[in-house]
Amino acid sequence: MARILIAGCGAVGTLLGRLLAADGHFVWGLRRSAGALSPPLQPLRADLADPKSLRTLPEGIDYVFYTAAAGRFDEAAYQAAYVDGVGNLIDALQAQGQRPARLFFTSSTGVYGQAQGEWVDEESPTEPPGFSGRCLLAGERLLHEGPLPATVVRLAGLYGPEPGRLVEIVRTGRAVCPSGAPRYTNRIHRDDAAAALRHLMALPSPPALCIGVDNEPADLATVYRWLAARLGMPAPPTGGPEEGLRAQGGNKRCRNQRLLAAGFTFRYPTFREGYGAMLPAPAP
Repeated sequence: MARILIAGCGAVGTLLGRLLAADGHFVWGLRRSAGALSPPLQPLRADLADPKSLRTLPEGIDYVFYTAAAGRFDEAAYQAAYVDGVGNLIDALQAQGQRPARLFFTSSTGVYGQAQGEWVDEESPTEPPGFSGRCLLAGERLLHEGPLPATVVRLAGLYGPEPGRLVEIVRTGRAVCPSGAPRYTNRIHRDDAAAALRHLMALPSPPALCIGVDNEPADLATVYRWLAARLGMPAPPTGGPEEGLRAQGGNKRCRNQRLLAAGFTFRYPTFREGYGAMLPAPAP
């Protein structure tokens, strides 16, 4: 049995924690309002942005998962969540003489600046155009240059287990398929994101960097049309600006070969299986 700390225990962290607890591990979930967590996770109230609150971490931590999310989409919030918080936690572990076997960090494919449909993998250049990607890269560097073995998992757009925003855009008739060349999107179901982290922890030598996306980068128009058919609605129109959908990290195609080579099997290998599990089939 391992003693595991999930720092910034939100949606993915909670799913991961339940998987690990079911495996027989002892799991703490650290968050500012730890009362939101329930057994089998052990709540730990602390603020990653406040070094003083991290002075009394549990002893004997074997693994750490850093799955925090920024509370707002602005530079200060990203700096606090992905740079300051990472540094504070590393410092706290060092000050307490703790040497976990590995620290896992959930980053984002938003660190890639490619926007013309290019294929990217773990070796592709990272030149993010905005503060969000730059802060994530800074957090990655802290880990890779730090004193503990680390694995960074760059997750794509998370969805599930509820239908969520994309389905609502289609359901309410606000979806507009972009005209011209395909606009590629990348995603991963939350269940698969949590399962992938669990899988990597179980490996004797997990990779230091891994992209966490499903098997199919999908053209946004293809996704819209599939969802419309599943909902029994007319296909969305083509052309004009995208309504109700903020750009999700550019227009690129992310490869997941390194994750597959590590032996991971997706429960939802494409958006069809993922959304198909949430949406009833249309009436004949």
